[in-house]
Parts: sequence; C-alpha cells; structure tokens
Amino acid sequence: MPRETIGNPLSWSAQRLVGAGRGLGAAVDGIGSHETTRPEINEIGMNDIRAALRKGVEDFAALRSDVIFVVALYPLIGFVLAFWAFNSGQVHLLFPLIAGFPLVGPVAAIGLYEMSRRRDQGQETDWGAALATLTGRVLGPVLMLGFLLAVFFVIWLYAAHLIWAATLGPEPYDSLTVFLRDTLTTGAGWEMIVIGFGTGFIFAAVVLCVSLVSFPMLIDRPVGVPVALETSLAVARRNPRTTALWGLTVAVALVLGTIPLFAGLIVVLPILGHATWHLYRRAVTFPDRLEGQDQGLQTSGP
Repeated sequence: MPRETIGNPLSWSAQRLVGAGRGLGAAVDGIGSHETTRPEINEIGMNDIRAALRKGVEDFAALRSDVIFVVALYPLIGFVLAFWAFNSGQVHLLFPLIAGFPLVGPVAAIGLYEMSRRRDQGQETDWGAALATLTGRVLGPVLMLGFLLAVFFVIWLYAAHLIWAATLGPEPYDSLTVFLRDTLTTGAGWEMIVIGFGTGFIFAAVVLCVSLVSFPMLIDRPVGVPVALETSLAVARRNPRTTALWGLTVAVALVLGTIPLFAGLIVVLPILGHATWHLYRRAVTFPDRLEGQDQGLQTSGP
C-alpha cells in the first residue's frame, strides 16, 4: 500500500491557492452564457400562479425545518435595518427600507430554488445540499445578478431620500410619531407619498421583470447572466398581466410577512421562494426537457 504523507505548509498552501484560483475562474467563467439553446417562452396565467403557490406551500411543509434555517437571516437583517433607521436620525428612510428590502429578496431565496429542484428530482433536500450548490458555476452568475439588485436597492434609497428632502425635509425627524403626523396631515407629506409610491412602483416593476425567472434559471442550467436576463424579460413581455398579478401577490405577501417585526417572513419568504421555482418551470421549457417528456409518453404508451 502507498504510504500517506503529510505535506509541508508551503505545498498545502499552494494546493489551496490553486483550488481557490480554479473556483474563482469557474465563477467568472459562469457569468457568460455556455448554453446557446434558448428556452421556449410559455404563456402562463392565474391558474399557473395558483399552482405554483400550492406547490410552494407543499415544499415548505415538506422542508420546513431546513428552509427556516436558510431564511432566518432575512427577517433579522430587516429588523437591524429598521433599528438603524430609528436610532440614527433616518426615520424618513424606515418605509423605503422596508419596502425596498424585498428588491434583494431573490438572492436570499437561492437555496429555496435548489431545494425545490432537488425535491422535484427526488434528491437529497437538506440545507447543506442546497447551499453546496453555490459552486463556481452558480456562484459567479448569482453574485453578479445579486450585485445588480443591490445597486437597484441603493439607488432606490437615494431616490427616496431626495424625495423626502424635496418635500418634508431637509431637517431630520427624531420621532416616528411626528414624522407620520406630518406625512399624513400636510400637503408636502402627501406629495412625498404620491411621488414616492410612483418611483417605488417603477423600481419594483424593473426588478420584478429582471428577476422573474432569472435566478431559478441560473440554478437550473449554465446559461449565464445574459441569457437568464433575456429570458426573464421575455417571459414578462409575453405575460404582462400574469407578471403584474405575480408582483401584486408577492407584494401583499411580503407586507403581511413584516407583521409582527418581520417574523412572518420566516413563513412567507420560503413559500414565495419555492413558488418562484415552480412558476419558472411553467414559464419556460427547454427543448431537451420537452424531448424527455415526449420520450416518457412514448415508453408509457400501449
């Protein structure tokens, strides 16, 4: 038998650096598109949203303990952001933080997409297996797309600050009660509400179209960021009404999830994450998957 030896620190470090370099190279390489075949964009409707939500609930019920572990950090971050707004003289950013934080929600749901994918295929579905998916091929594109959503979030906060400064500002508020009173009982406050909601709607619509199926698609296939974005926009373009209904469903669910103190997100976010995966599967069809279905029908026939 060959004798096992312990490498010296220099050789061990070199091996780790080579491994890290390969991982970084795979992450960068994964950002580009390797799968040239474009999926077929399907027409989806309210029945597909209901079916996706139903399957999302089923996945959550089956994977409850593992899922909660994955998403518990999300409401915690929301609570920390709210605490910061209260204690740093940035009360006017409290609502923009709460309303805008879901802009980066698709990133937090990466593990959920993988859990649903594995459950569909009858594979191991614990959180460790899901997080292990974030290898170089997946990690690079996900980080790139996540960075794009983070940029949207920062721009939204800056826009909200400018809207407040031009209406109720620029003197900061130390009391949430006084801020709410001025917001709801003054003309400047209602001007801020109208402009803020209009601007927020634009941000939300853009992020919805960008992330509609892009993140699940990156988990599913090595398509790269350009193809994932192109496909997501194509789905939204073909199904504008359904996309709007899905966005409304997500918005209402997230608002309910913030009560009380963001705790509801521990249930709402997993269901929405799993449902997003199933909506993706209904929205696009790859040729090889369609061929596999056809072959299955042929082999099961008389």
